[in-house]
Amino acid sequence: MERISIDPITRLEGHGRIEIFLDDAGNVANAYFQVPELRGFEQFCIGRLAEEMPIITNRICGVCPEAHHMASVKALDDLFAVEPPPAARKIRELLYMAFFVTDHTTHFYALGGPDFIVGPDAPPGERNILGVARKVGLDIARQVIGCRSRNHHIIQLLSGRGIHPVAGVPGGWSRQVTSAEQAEIVEAARQNVEFALFTLQLFADIVLANPVYRELVTSNLYLHRTYSMGTVDGERRVNFYDGLIRVVDPDGNELVTYPPSSYMDHIAERVEPWTYLKFPYLKNVGWKGFVDGPESGVYTATPLSRLNVADGMATPLAQEHFDRLFATFGSTKNDTGRYQPVHHRLATHWARLVELLYAAERMLELAEDPEIISPHIRTIPDPRGIKGSGIGSVEAPRGTLTHHYVTDKRGVLQQVNLIVGTTNNYAPMAMSVKRAAEGLIKGGEVIEEGLLNRIEMAFRLYDPCLSCATHALPGQMPFRLRIRDPQGTVLRELGRTL
Repeated sequence: MERISIDPITRLEGHGRIEIFLDDAGNVANAYFQVPELRGFEQFCIGRLAEEMPIITNRICGVCPEAHHMASVKALDDLFAVEPPPAARKIRELLYMAFFVTDHTTHFYALGGPDFIVGPDAPPGERNILGVARKVGLDIARQVIGCRSRNHHIIQLLSGRGIHPVAGVPGGWSRQVTSAEQAEIVEAARQNVEFALFTLQLFADIVLANPVYRELVTSNLYLHRTYSMGTVDGERRVNFYDGLIRVVDPDGNELVTYPPSSYMDHIAERVEPWTYLKFPYLKNVGWKGFVDGPESGVYTATPLSRLNVADGMATPLAQEHFDRLFATFGSTKNDTGRYQPVHHRLATHWARLVELLYAAERMLELAEDPEIISPHIRTIPDPRGIKGSGIGSVEAPRGTLTHHYVTDKRGVLQQVNLIVGTTNNYAPMAMSVKRAAEGLIKGGEVIEEGLLNRIEMAFRLYDPCLSCATHALPGQMPFRLRIRDPQGTVLRELGRTL
C-alpha cells in the first residue's frame, strides 16, 4: 500500500500532517488528519488560583488570546457568582469585536485567501501574504496592514496589552475608557466597516466572478451534511460574546438550544489512538464514526455554521450579505423563517467575511454608546460566594469556546476542561480531508503539488488553531522516533510512553 505524507501542512496555527494511503489501484483507501503536538493546559493549571486563569490561558495561543481571556473571565464571573456592570460587558464586547476584525482579516489575506487570490495551483513560494500583495497591489496590502495595526492598537488601549490581554477581572473590567479614547475607537470602527465592505467586494470580484473558483466553492468536493452549532442572541441572531448555544440538524431543524452552563449535557468527547486531539460530538445523537448525515453526532462550529443556525445578523449591512450568501447557494427559508443550511464547506471563507462586516458594525455601535465611558466597570465579588464551579463561553473565530473550572472553597483549581473552537471541528476536518483526497486522487494519474494543496484547502477553510486545541491524554504522552536512510526506508524505530 502506497503512502503519501503532507508533512508539515501549511498556513495554519500550530502543527499537523496528512497521511493518505493508496490501494493497489492507486485510489485512496484512507486518509488521516493527524495532530502530533501536545499542549497540557488542562493538567498543569490544576493547583493554581482560579483568578490567574485569564492571564494563563491566553498564553495558549498568540493568534487568539482574546478569546481565551474572555471565556476565562466569564467562567470566573460564574464561579464567583458576580454580574459585571453594563459598561464592563460593553467594553468586553467592544474589545472582542476589534479582535474578530483582526483575526478574520488575517485568515482571509494570509492563510485561506492565497488559494484564491494567488491560485491553488500557484508555486508554494507564492501562495502566501507576499504573493497576495503582489497580486492585489501595494495599496490593498497597506489597507490590510492598516486594519490589523489600528485594531491591535485598540486592543492594547482597552486591555492593557496588544497581545495577551490583562484587563479582564471577575465581575468586570479593570480599565475605564476615556472620552478621547472613545472618539478614537469610533473612527477606527468606521474604517473597519469600510474595509470589510471592500474585502467582501474583493471576494466577489476574485472568487464569485471567476467561473473556475465559483465551481470549486459550489461543487460537492468540499461538501458535508452535518449538524451546525453557534451562539445566538435573544432574537436568535449571530452573537460572538454572549447568548445561548443553538444546534440545528443538516436540514436546518433545531435540535437543541441550551445555555453554556449545560454543555456537558449535550457534548461528549471521543479519543482516537492516532492523534492527540479529541473529537467532540453531540451526546444525544451519538458517535457513529467519521460520517455525516442526521444519524451522526458530528457537528461543525465555524463561521458558516454560525450563519446556518442563526435567524439572521444583528447589523444591517451584514444582514444584506447574509441574505446574498444563502441566495447564491439556492437556500430557501423553512417554516420558521430560517434559511436551510449551506453545507459547501469552502463557503466558510465567504461566511467569515460576512462576520468580519458584522464585527465592524457591532464595534461601531458599541463605540458610540455613551455608557462605554462609564466609571462603573466592576462589581467586586465576595470570595465567600464562590460556587466551586464556573463555566464561560464565547464564539472564538474558529468556533464555540468553553472554559470550565472546578475549585475548592479557596478558589484553587481542582479540574479544568477546555473545549476549543478548533476541537469542535476536528471530526469534520478529518472527513473533509478524506473527501477531498478521494475526489482528487485517481489511480494512474500523476499527483502534483497543486493537487495536494487542494487537499490542504479542505482543512484550511476551517482556519484551525491546533496550539489551542491539543491537550494531554490522561497519563500518556507517547513518543515515536523513526530513523530513515537517504532513500526514506525506515532503518530503526524507537518509542516510549511516559
